[in-house]
Amino acid sequence: MGLQSFPQDFRAAVWGASGGIGAAFVKHLSEDPACGEIVALSRRPLEGDARSITYDPASESSIQKAAEEAAAGQPLHLVIVATGTLHGEGYSPEKALRQLTGDAFLEVMRINALLPALIAKASVNHLDKERSVFAALSARVGSISDNRLGGWHSYRASKAALNMLLRNIAIEVARKNRNAVIAGIHPGTVDTSLSEPFQGNVPEGKLFTPEYSTGEMLKVLDSLQPEQSGNCFDYSGKRIEF
Repeated sequence: MGLQSFPQDFRAAVWGASGGIGAAFVKHLSEDPACGEIVALSRRPLEGDARSITYDPASESSIQKAAEEAAAGQPLHLVIVATGTLHGEGYSPEKALRQLTGDAFLEVMRINALLPALIAKASVNHLDKERSVFAALSARVGSISDNRLGGWHSYRASKAALNMLLRNIAIEVARKNRNAVIAGIHPGTVDTSLSEPFQGNVPEGKLFTPEYSTGEMLKVLDSLQPEQSGNCFDYSGKRIEF
């Protein structure tokens, strides 16, 4: 069964469509008979049924141009930002404060918080006025009230910042588009290259395939109402406290 809350032939855009989670979102949407068009945005061209658009995530003008090309003068009903980083060249989650470096912190913050905010800046004016959802991948470890273990300073801080940005964006968007939903969505621990180095401590049954996680997240996004805008939810639909 496909998404039920969006109109027939709804239009969807997935940013970060070349990643494990992004590609799975595109696959699910391509199999939904109600989805009229899927736009897959990534750093490199993609093959498949979706309309592929490339953009430079380090360039605000490139993001703006890509968003306008994705909308193509028509409203978008579902925009998903599936970008993010946890580790990369020269950085990984810090286990202690002594491991924190300025360069790594700024890079993680740029990718996990600033990039989704710039995508939102370029996209929210294209959201449909009757029913639309803008969602960005967040994480439970971005919750300040739920933090009992510490560590992972850059990643935690970037997701907490993302949650605040999404709340701000939701408040602003509601003034002009009261039917839009802006939300963070937590995918759980998904078997992708992002989580691969850290899968050893995942409880049995809690390491999800991209197909399963994105399918559950789409169910949650399908169910969200405007009064829930500005919040963060996990893959089961449970609200995550800030």
